[in-house]
Amino acid sequence: MQYFDMIEKECESIGLQLEENKYDKFIKYKDLMKEWNNKLNLTAITEDREIVIKHFIDSIKVFNFEPLKKDIKVIDVGTGAGLPGIPIKIMNDNSEVVLFDSLQKRINFLNEVIKELHLENIKAVHGRAEDFGSDLSYRETFDVAVSRAVANMSVLSEFCLPFVKVNGYFVALKGPSVDDELKEAKKAIGMLGGKLEKVIKVKFEDDNLNHNLVIVKKVKKTPKQYPRRAGVVSKKPIR
Repeated sequence: MQYFDMIEKECESIGLQLEENKYDKFIKYKDLMKEWNNKLNLTAITEDREIVIKHFIDSIKVFNFEPLKKDIKVIDVGTGAGLPGIPIKIMNDNSEVVLFDSLQKRINFLNEVIKELHLENIKAVHGRAEDFGSDLSYRETFDVAVSRAVANMSVLSEFCLPFVKVNGYFVALKGPSVDDELKEAKKAIGMLGGKLEKVIKVKFEDDNLNHNLVIVKKVKKTPKQYPRRAGVVSKKPIR
């Protein structure tokens, strides 16, 4: 229970309750991440305390956006090691979560985590956002798309907004330079059917980290030509 108080404090600050069984899932998740990291290079963050703060608590902070506490359908685009999708599922078991990533080896890891943590109503999907964003089984079917992926807001918007239904939300976890990114991404967000609603400043009580949650509301359907084909989105972002 070494990190229980630390995680519990952060949960309580945003109106969440950390039960012991949820904490146990986080610890098992951490251990699996470290074990698989030896062969898969999932994360550069390998110390227990750093994993708890910079991965788990950072992911839990998305619940500053209140709709994520409800019974909703969420897709985590470019999930990597399962962040923030797995913490979202641990903290809100009523959510339906899709973990989406382009690397099959990471999907194998995520399936192992899902099995070992006994998580239900969650699946890991292998593919490219450019392809699945046009697939009618996925396109505009999610209440919320989240992403912690390392890409600028123009690129992330084209990856994520096609998945979101009208009146749903795209939530991007961003660092301190978010204002510059948003200026560059203003045209892209609008063209893809989104509207910037707000930026939530996120602080960490036990660390000096300062992050942001960028909240984009889907106000109209994404035009059929988006997302563009694989490779184009990153090379030629909408400006």
